Amino acid sequence: MPYNEADTRAKLIDPAIHGRGWSEELISREKTAGGIEIVEGKARRRRGGRVDYVLRVKANDYTQPVAMALLEAKAENLPPNHGLEQVKLYARSKLLNVPFVFSSNGRMFVEFDKFTGLTTSPKPIAEFPTPADLRMRYEAAMGFRLDEEKARPLLVRYPGGEASRRYYQDAAIRAVFEKLATGEKRALLSLATGAGKTFIAVHLLKKIADAGQLRKALFVCDRDELRSQATTALQNVFGNDAAPVSSDEPQKNARILIATYQTLDVASEESEANFLRDNYPENYFSHIIIDECHRSAWGKWSEVLTRNPEAIQIGLTATPRKLEVTEKNREALEDLEITNDNIHHFGEPVYEYDLGQGIEDGYLAACEIQIGRVNVDDTSITIDDIMARSPIDATTGQPVTRDELRQLYDRTTYEDRILLPDRVIAMCRDLFNYLLQTGGPEQKTIIFCVRDRHADDVASEMNNLYAAWCAQNGKPRLDPYAFKCTASVDGGNQFLPDLRAASRSHFVATTVDLLSTGVDVPVVRNIVFFKYVRSPIAFYQMLGRGTRIDERTGKLLFRVYDYTNATRLFGEDFLTKFRPARPDRGKAPTSDTPPETTVQVQGFDVQITPAGKLIVTQIDGRAMPVTVEEYKERLAARLLEEAPTLNDFRTRWIEPAQRAELLNHLPEEGRSASLVRDLDEMREYDLYDVLGELAYGMDPTTRAQRANAFNYKHEGWLSSLPTNAAATLRALASQFERDGTDALESPLIFSTPEITKAGGLEALKALGKPAEILHQAKERIFAA
Repeated sequence: MPYNEADTRAKLIDPAIHGRGWSEELISREKTAGGIEIVEGKARRRRGGRVDYVLRVKANDYTQPVAMALLEAKAENLPPNHGLEQVKLYARSKLLNVPFVFSSNGRMFVEFDKFTGLTTSPKPIAEFPTPADLRMRYEAAMGFRLDEEKARPLLVRYPGGEASRRYYQDAAIRAVFEKLATGEKRALLSLATGAGKTFIAVHLLKKIADAGQLRKALFVCDRDELRSQATTALQNVFGNDAAPVSSDEPQKNARILIATYQTLDVASEESEANFLRDNYPENYFSHIIIDECHRSAWGKWSEVLTRNPEAIQIGLTATPRKLEVTEKNREALEDLEITNDNIHHFGEPVYEYDLGQGIEDGYLAACEIQIGRVNVDDTSITIDDIMARSPIDATTGQPVTRDELRQLYDRTTYEDRILLPDRVIAMCRDLFNYLLQTGGPEQKTIIFCVRDRHADDVASEMNNLYAAWCAQNGKPRLDPYAFKCTASVDGGNQFLPDLRAASRSHFVATTVDLLSTGVDVPVVRNIVFFKYVRSPIAFYQMLGRGTRIDERTGKLLFRVYDYTNATRLFGEDFLTKFRPARPDRGKAPTSDTPPETTVQVQGFDVQITPAGKLIVTQIDGRAMPVTVEEYKERLAARLLEEAPTLNDFRTRWIEPAQRAELLNHLPEEGRSASLVRDLDEMREYDLYDVLGELAYGMDPTTRAQRANAFNYKHEGWLSSLPTNAAATLRALASQFERDGTDALESPLIFSTPEITKAGGLEALKALGKPAEILHQAKERIFAA
């Protein structure tokens, strides 16, 4: 029998490349966390993640190996380039930040070279390149040698060992150092919220310092909370050599300074940058890292960069901003270009890690989207409709005239200038019902509202719904339940510790902009859009509040409830139109600045209609929402590529190693199959039947039906076996009925009381090899 992928690697490829100089030290097994699957509406992590075999070279014995190539194994009976289109090869090499990709069936290999864009024809494995070969080609293409001074940070080891970092963090760090080694002074990294940008910043600085190239560094962030987070992370590595800057302490004795835009006096266009100028002369810093560098032009933070032109400047963001400059505004000032246009200043990102990839790898929470359509938004309310319901000034209670209303009216100003209590009540009730369906009302949730007043109204209505639910169900209230979290409430920070904690209170935060960026709240399970969002940057930052996984509370999934079509912004470019500075733009508007006049009107019949559920997945390297049907079509097509016939599928499903390979080759490493089972309400079916129906039109059979059929259809075979062996196999079928194929392949299966009592492993050993007996049983369980 030909070797499968795992055996091909272990028995054919590894011995061959060892003979070509690739010692185990030079082979890194980069394993992901394991994709997240949805089972009965709940998220759980799949056992084992994707394993990428990365080949690395060393400049000398004591330095950090530098990744050069990805090696993919194929089953021995497949062509060495099976399934490796050039587009896929390029994407894989970019994700791991390696220039070479190899694919081998253990006998032959093919190579993709990212530098040239060429894929070779198959060659004998005996001709596999040596480490010296790849190093020479890498250095020639990159334009520097690994033993040069400018490449030294690449060779510095991780202080806590390599187990402390994730594969993409290492890839991002290497990408920055590779660009700097070519003589460039600026680099941009784009990683999804929750991917660990602070870890990357810390280790960039640590490696630079250990390479002897760090004089003074500045880490700039947007808020006190981020400064505290960064200070803790940096001091864990640098000790007192890293210090937070405050308005009365410039911390000139420290090597690494952590400061906010506000402390440096560069937070607004009217700022004078006095603190920056008074304490830090030009070119004071050798290295500057700008966190959240997508930040808009409500400030002069570009002066931090322009006053240090000799410094290495690194930008970090989840949403790199690009300034849209037309012929009419091509005279935009240089500082606005720096502040507004990340791409212009830093160049294209040297490395990108997208939300969809983070979900697929299991490092970011899976995302489901529920769309709701609000009838008054879709059909619009006319001025006549409003006047017929006696509108009043929301502040004074006085009637509003038609002329006054005409100046205010715009459907996207609902809850801004025109308050519709009926709309708030209907939207809150719809959301609350979804919370009840997905685990109960006591879930950490952020609702993005239009203005401060709207946030008040939503919090009040959510509290009313919760109080009524508790009374109806005889449950004690865990107050405060819903609360406003905006800049008008003690700067917005008063309740953040309660929201962040897994405490039994402060479940629903209503906000405007305060929680849209820079706030780390891993426990949040729901992101809700009650406001219209026009900016893709703002949208992704808001979405990012839910992307973090929280192992402490078991949060692996977050849901988006979209009532304003905000999710249309998935995949949009992060463009900002240039707007010249105006005298009245000295400060950014805040959520607690009310409009001059607000109108309140009641009496509308507001209806919320479900408009479908979407799944966030990877499409052409981007996180995009797709309909359930499209998601299923993509899964079926991929499965048919891997197993063209039902018989091929059954054969691979029965063999544990081949089944694992098959699932790992499906979209999102098998999460897609579990999600389809959940969406189609096929929870009583094994994934074998879910996939069999989807791709091959097979009539699905429940786990219970398969277990029963095994017992009565194969009674003759079972009766021919010793009593305890037959009892053990029936007990195994019972385990399959409960937990499916996963149960049969669990290493603990023979420790379960039911199977142990029946005879267990020893009973099967009496018949020969237990694995072979189990294989025969599975052939019968999965018989058509």
